[in-house]
Amino acid sequence: MIALIDYKAGNLTSVKKALATIGAAVVVPARPEEIAETDGVIVPGVGHFGATRALDAAWIEAILGRVGEGRPLLGICLGMQWLYEASDEAPDCPGLGLLSGRCFRLGGGDHRAAAHDVKVPHVGWNSLAIGREASIVDGVPPDAQVYFTHSYVAPVTGDTVAVTEHGEPFAAVVQRGYIAGVQFHPEKSGDVGLRILRNFVALCGMSTPGASGDAL
Repeated sequence: MIALIDYKAGNLTSVKKALATIGAAVVVPARPEEIAETDGVIVPGVGHFGATRALDAAWIEAILGRVGEGRPLLGICLGMQWLYEASDEAPDCPGLGLLSGRCFRLGGGDHRAAAHDVKVPHVGWNSLAIGREASIVDGVPPDAQVYFTHSYVAPVTGDTVAVTEHGEPFAAVVQRGYIAGVQFHPEKSGDVGLRILRNFVALCGMSTPGASGDAL
Protein backbone atom coordinates (compact mmCIF):
# COMPACT_ATOMS: atom_id res chain seq x y z
CA MET A 1 0.00 0.00 0.00
CA ILE A 2 1.29 3.44 -1.02
CA ALA A 3 0.52 6.42 1.21
CA LEU A 4 -0.29 9.48 -0.93
CA ILE A 5 0.10 12.56 1.26
CA ASP A 6 -2.61 15.21 0.90
CA TYR A 7 -1.49 18.63 2.13
CA LYS A 8 -3.81 20.61 -0.18
CA ALA A 9 -1.07 21.40 -2.69
CA GLY A 10 -2.55 20.40 -6.00
CA ASN A 11 -2.15 17.30 -8.07
CA LEU A 12 -3.36 14.61 -5.65
CA THR A 13 -6.23 13.40 -7.83
CA SER A 14 -4.17 13.02 -11.00
CA VAL A 15 -1.38 11.16 -9.16
CA LYS A 16 -3.95 8.88 -7.54
CA LYS A 17 -5.45 8.18 -10.98
CA ALA A 18 -2.02 7.35 -12.43
CA LEU A 19 -1.29 4.93 -9.59
CA ALA A 20 -4.68 3.30 -10.14
CA THR A 21 -3.83 2.96 -13.84
CA ILE A 22 -0.81 0.80 -12.99
CA GLY A 23 -2.76 -1.19 -10.41
CA ALA A 24 -1.03 0.16 -7.31
CA ALA A 25 -2.92 0.09 -4.02
CA VAL A 26 -3.17 3.61 -2.57
CA VAL A 27 -4.38 5.17 0.65
CA VAL A 28 -4.73 8.90 1.36
CA PRO A 29 -4.06 9.08 5.12
CA ALA A 30 -6.05 11.57 7.16
CA ARG A 31 -3.63 11.41 10.09
CA PRO A 32 0.15 10.89 10.26
CA GLU A 33 -0.13 7.64 12.22
CA GLU A 34 -2.02 6.07 9.33
CA ILE A 35 1.16 5.73 7.27
CA ALA A 36 2.74 3.41 9.84
CA GLU A 37 1.89 0.21 7.96
CA THR A 38 2.30 1.44 4.39
CA ASP A 39 4.98 0.18 2.01
CA GLY A 40 6.01 3.58 0.71
CA VAL A 41 5.15 7.28 0.74
CA ILE A 42 4.55 9.73 -2.10
CA VAL A 43 4.53 13.49 -1.49
CA PRO A 44 3.09 15.24 -4.58
CA GLY A 45 2.32 18.93 -4.96
CA VAL A 46 2.27 22.02 -7.14
CA GLY A 47 2.48 25.69 -6.29
CA HIS A 48 4.37 27.65 -3.64
CA PHE A 49 6.97 26.08 -1.36
CA GLY A 50 5.19 27.69 1.57
CA ALA A 51 2.38 25.15 1.13
CA THR A 52 4.67 22.55 2.69
CA ARG A 53 4.12 24.22 6.06
CA ALA A 54 0.98 22.08 6.24
CA LEU A 55 3.30 19.11 6.73
CA ASP A 56 3.78 19.87 10.39
CA ALA A 57 5.96 18.19 13.02
CA ALA A 58 3.64 15.19 13.33
CA TRP A 59 3.69 14.50 9.59
CA ILE A 60 7.44 15.02 9.40
CA GLU A 61 8.01 12.62 12.28
CA ALA A 62 5.79 10.00 10.65
CA ILE A 63 7.43 10.33 7.22
CA LEU A 64 10.97 10.30 8.62
CA GLY A 65 9.98 7.31 10.72
CA ARG A 66 9.01 5.33 7.63
CA VAL A 67 12.20 6.40 5.84
CA GLY A 68 14.21 5.33 8.88
CA GLU A 69 12.60 1.91 8.61
CA GLY A 70 13.77 1.62 4.99
CA ARG A 71 10.45 2.47 3.37
CA PRO A 72 10.78 4.37 0.06
CA LEU A 73 9.79 8.01 -0.31
CA LEU A 74 9.02 9.77 -3.61
CA GLY A 75 8.60 13.52 -4.01
CA ILE A 76 6.84 14.87 -7.11
CA CYS A 77 7.40 18.47 -8.31
CA LEU A 78 6.95 20.59 -5.16
CA GLY A 79 7.19 17.35 -3.20
CA MET A 80 10.67 16.77 -4.64
CA GLN A 81 11.78 20.28 -3.69
CA TRP A 82 10.57 19.64 -0.14
CA LEU A 83 13.11 16.80 0.15
CA TYR A 84 15.90 19.43 0.14
CA GLU A 85 17.04 21.69 2.96
CA ALA A 86 15.27 24.85 1.81
CA SER A 87 13.99 26.90 -1.10
CA ASP A 88 14.47 30.55 -2.04
CA GLU A 89 10.73 30.64 -2.73
CA ALA A 90 9.98 30.57 1.02
CA PRO A 91 13.27 31.23 2.85
CA ASP A 92 11.69 30.94 6.30
CA CYS A 93 10.18 27.52 5.56
CA PRO A 94 12.61 24.61 6.01
CA GLY A 95 12.53 21.57 3.81
CA LEU A 96 12.70 17.99 4.98
CA GLY A 97 16.50 18.01 4.66
CA LEU A 98 16.95 14.47 3.38
CA LEU A 99 18.83 15.78 0.34
CA SER A 100 21.54 18.44 0.52
CA GLY A 101 21.06 21.74 -1.22
CA ARG A 102 18.70 24.68 -1.67
CA CYS A 103 16.12 25.10 -4.42
CA PHE A 104 16.21 28.29 -6.48
CA ARG A 105 14.19 30.14 -9.10
CA LEU A 106 14.93 29.35 -12.73
CA GLY A 107 17.29 32.03 -14.00
CA GLY A 108 18.70 32.55 -10.52
CA GLY A 109 21.27 29.75 -10.32
CA ASP A 110 24.92 29.59 -11.31
CA HIS A 111 24.02 30.17 -14.96
CA ARG A 112 22.31 33.55 -14.46
CA ALA A 113 23.88 35.21 -17.49
CA ALA A 114 22.71 32.49 -19.85
CA ALA A 115 19.28 32.23 -18.24
CA HIS A 116 18.34 35.89 -17.74
CA ASP A 117 15.69 35.80 -20.50
CA VAL A 118 14.34 32.32 -19.80
CA LYS A 119 10.56 32.04 -19.67
CA VAL A 120 9.29 31.31 -16.17
CA PRO A 121 7.28 29.34 -15.24
CA HIS A 122 8.68 26.51 -17.30
CA VAL A 123 5.69 24.69 -18.78
CA GLY A 124 5.91 21.91 -21.34
CA TRP A 125 7.76 18.82 -22.48
CA ASN A 126 11.52 18.45 -22.06
CA SER A 127 13.92 15.56 -22.42
CA LEU A 128 15.74 13.78 -19.62
CA ALA A 129 19.52 13.47 -19.80
CA ILE A 130 20.08 10.41 -17.63
CA GLY A 131 23.54 10.57 -16.09
CA ARG A 132 23.69 7.43 -13.99
CA GLU A 133 21.89 4.18 -13.31
CA ALA A 134 19.20 4.22 -10.66
CA SER A 135 16.17 2.07 -10.02
CA ILE A 136 13.76 4.99 -10.42
CA VAL A 137 14.69 5.26 -14.14
CA ASP A 138 14.89 1.55 -14.97
CA GLY A 139 13.47 1.06 -18.45
CA VAL A 140 13.30 4.79 -19.23
CA PRO A 141 14.81 5.39 -22.69
CA PRO A 142 17.54 7.97 -23.32
CA ASP A 143 16.23 11.49 -23.92
CA ALA A 144 12.71 10.51 -22.85
CA GLN A 145 10.23 13.40 -22.90
CA VAL A 146 8.34 14.32 -19.73
CA TYR A 147 6.00 17.14 -18.74
CA PHE A 148 7.08 20.04 -16.50
CA THR A 149 5.27 22.97 -14.93
CA HIS A 150 7.30 24.89 -12.34
CA SER A 151 9.33 27.99 -11.55
CA TYR A 152 11.78 26.67 -8.94
CA VAL A 153 14.30 23.87 -9.29
CA ALA A 154 16.76 21.79 -7.32
CA PRO A 155 20.54 21.97 -7.91
CA VAL A 156 22.50 19.31 -9.72
CA THR A 157 24.33 17.30 -7.04
CA GLY A 158 25.63 13.80 -6.48
CA ASP A 159 22.05 12.66 -5.87
CA THR A 160 20.98 13.72 -9.38
CA VAL A 161 20.04 10.89 -11.74
CA ALA A 162 18.79 12.94 -14.70
CA VAL A 163 19.17 16.57 -15.73
CA THR A 164 16.93 18.83 -17.82
CA GLU A 165 17.80 22.26 -19.18
CA HIS A 166 15.56 25.31 -19.37
CA GLY A 167 17.94 28.21 -19.62
CA GLU A 168 20.21 26.32 -17.21
CA PRO A 169 20.58 22.70 -16.08
CA PHE A 170 18.67 21.48 -13.05
CA ALA A 171 17.88 18.19 -11.34
CA ALA A 172 14.94 16.46 -13.01
CA VAL A 173 15.27 13.07 -11.28
CA VAL A 174 17.08 12.34 -8.04
CA GLN A 175 17.63 9.22 -6.00
CA ARG A 176 19.65 8.31 -2.97
CA GLY A 177 18.86 4.84 -1.73
CA TYR A 178 15.14 4.65 -1.00
CA ILE A 179 14.64 8.40 -1.37
CA ALA A 180 13.67 9.61 -4.86
CA GLY A 181 12.19 12.66 -6.52
CA VAL A 182 11.06 13.92 -9.91
CA GLN A 183 10.65 17.59 -10.82
CA PHE A 184 8.26 16.78 -13.66
CA HIS A 185 4.76 15.32 -13.40
CA PRO A 186 4.84 11.57 -14.07
CA GLU A 187 1.03 11.49 -13.94
CA LYS A 188 1.01 13.75 -17.04
CA SER A 189 3.98 12.19 -18.83
CA GLY A 190 2.36 9.23 -20.59
CA ASP A 191 4.10 5.85 -20.61
CA VAL A 192 7.40 7.29 -19.38
CA GLY A 193 5.69 8.72 -16.32
CA LEU A 194 3.91 5.44 -15.64
CA ARG A 195 7.25 3.63 -15.93
CA ILE A 196 8.69 5.92 -13.25
CA LEU A 197 5.73 5.24 -10.96
CA ARG A 198 6.02 1.48 -11.58
CA ASN A 199 9.69 1.68 -10.65
CA PHE A 200 8.83 3.38 -7.38
CA VAL A 201 6.15 0.80 -6.60
CA ALA A 202 8.71 -1.95 -7.30
CA LEU A 203 11.17 -0.19 -4.96
CA CYS A 204 8.46 -0.49 -2.30
CA GLY A 205 8.44 -4.26 -2.82
CA MET A 206 5.03 -4.20 -4.47
CA SER A 207 4.04 -5.60 -7.85
CA THR A 208 1.69 -4.17 -10.45
CA PRO A 209 0.04 -5.92 -13.41
CA GLY A 210 1.91 -5.42 -16.69
CA ALA A 211 4.98 -3.27 -17.30
CA SER A 212 4.33 -1.29 -20.45
CA GLY A 213 1.73 -0.09 -22.88
CA ASP A 214 -0.28 1.93 -20.35
CA ALA A 215 -1.55 5.38 -21.12
CA LEU A 216 -3.55 7.88 -19.14
